[in-house]
Amino acid sequence: MDLILWRHAEAEDGNDDLARTLTRRGHKQAGQMAAWLRDRLPAHYELWVSEARRSQQTAGYLRKDFRVERGINPDIGWADVLKAIDWPHGGSRTVVVVGHQPYIGRIASSLLCEQPLYFSVKKGSVWWLQHKAHGDLEQVRLRVMMPVSMLQN
Repeated sequence: MDLILWRHAEAEDGNDDLARTLTRRGHKQAGQMAAWLRDRLPAHYELWVSEARRSQQTAGYLRKDFRVERGINPDIGWADVLKAIDWPHGGSRTVVVVGHQPYIGRIASSLLCEQPLYFSVKKGSVWWLQHKAHGDLEQVRLRVMMPVSMLQN
């Protein structure tokens, strides 16, 4: 199973957290990362977004059909997000989660270090993790960590 954790791009400040929208810079970040992902994703993948408008706007640069899932909203715990996507039992699925801090950093650290530490994940950036099972041995590999700043010109 491949899990791509994509933090939403830069968003406006606001009181209604789910209603916050992307800034002009956020739209640029989302477009750049979507183009980078599009060249690397398999033909078939699932695209999950939270109910937050900024998550949906970010994902919309990759494709318009996505799954809106309350189970990955900003206030959800990292373990609940993994449960929602059925990690690591998803077989050969590729799941892109357009989500939020702090759970993206905690998922990455939990899967790579076996501890839910606070890994800083910049807005618009991607962590691509892969679960492989070989007999009794299970591994999680970091395929790539791509900050959106590496794509900006």
